[in-house]
Amino acid sequence: MTWRALRGGRRHTTFDAAERTLISPLELRRPAGRLAYWLVFALLLALTLTTIFPLYWMFSGALKSTLELFRMPPTLWPAEPQWSNYPLAWSRLRYSLYFRNTLILALVGWLLQLFVSTTAAFALSKLRPAFGNALLFLFLSTLMVPREAYLIPQYLTVVRLPLLNIRLIDSWWAVWLPGAVSAFNIFVLKAFFDEIPEDLTDAARIDGANAWQLFTRIVLPLSRPALAVVSIFAVIGTWKDFFWPFLVLTNADRQPIMVALYRLAERAQEPLNLIVAALAIASVPPLVLFFLFQRQIIRGITLTGLKG
Repeated sequence: MTWRALRGGRRHTTFDAAERTLISPLELRRPAGRLAYWLVFALLLALTLTTIFPLYWMFSGALKSTLELFRMPPTLWPAEPQWSNYPLAWSRLRYSLYFRNTLILALVGWLLQLFVSTTAAFALSKLRPAFGNALLFLFLSTLMVPREAYLIPQYLTVVRLPLLNIRLIDSWWAVWLPGAVSAFNIFVLKAFFDEIPEDLTDAARIDGANAWQLFTRIVLPLSRPALAVVSIFAVIGTWKDFFWPFLVLTNADRQPIMVALYRLAERAQEPLNLIVAALAIASVPPLVLFFLFQRQIIRGITLTGLKG
């Protein structure tokens, strides 16, 4: 094949890719098609603004004074931006301590969730134990129960851990252990593991691989999109969790960012503009995490099997 033919093929591929739209070029030539296109565009733009505007309001509100935050009508941009609110909130609110606590809670919680979810999903998908479907049904049935329904039994469990008689209140294990098991993560990973061809695992078994080698060398490397989705949801879920850490972590030196800022705001110990600045800083890591791995998130949600 000549270079000219290759070049023509590339042009044809680029043209085909440009033609893949929700509305065909033929429809866009008609007034009704153009009207529908711009209406959909305006609707999506409005929905995007409803998502972005709260973030803008929070970051711009952190630059205002406390009096300007309560001004009516509200100002879209600070009259006199106070850029010092961000470094002042970091130093004055002991933000480094709370940031470290939140980071430890998120990282260890992510590792525990990933370990429990992947091993459970692998056992249900590839090892196929007796009554595996019944176990999966029991896992999924917990998703139908509101969190408030088992809040008190869960709290009593961490107050005095059964069999071991260990008190977990004011310990990070009171946050890690209840969050280690996620029925949603197990369901997502099992569905993904089911799409991995049995020929691969059968060939590995013939070569003498045991269950752990199948899990670490075959299943996990092929499941990176699903692992990325579960990982991001686990980290963000732990990062923004408030109510459960608020119940079990009463020691201020062990509280994460959300709980510590609520405690400071409730007691009116610090100006409100510094609290808003601290909330803005706390929202940066999840936003950065999403922007860095948004492709993996979309791919993991839409991907139902292996590329062939």
